[in-house]
Amino acid sequence: MDITLQRIYANSGQEGFPVLVDRLWPRGISKTDANLDAWWKDLAPSSELRQWFGHDPEKWREFRKLYLKELSEHENLAKDCLSEVSDDLVLLYVAKGEKHTHAKVLCEYLQKLRDD
Repeated sequence: MDITLQRIYANSGQEGFPVLVDRLWPRGISKTDANLDAWWKDLAPSSELRQWFGHDPEKWREFRKLYLKELSEHENLAKDCLSEVSDDLVLLYVAKGEKHTHAKVLCEYLQKLRDD
């Protein structure tokens, strides 16, 4: 299983198992139009962490460390979510940039879980 990232607003109906990985539903997209196989909002950063980070590149390293800590506290949930996937996994996120998005950290975390 490959794991890829894609911004939900650019979702091209790519092959695989599309999953929204944001805690909040994206504006302007209906649940029907999103055409998701799952919404893993409980694997997204906590509201407190997300608000503190605010996509500030200067906070990226600390955010990444804190988010990985949150993910490690939800490892069983992450494993359960991965067990649902029978195809390539497409992590859909809302943020404008891929470089400083939680989805990048989640992708790395899930790849490590998958490989262990």
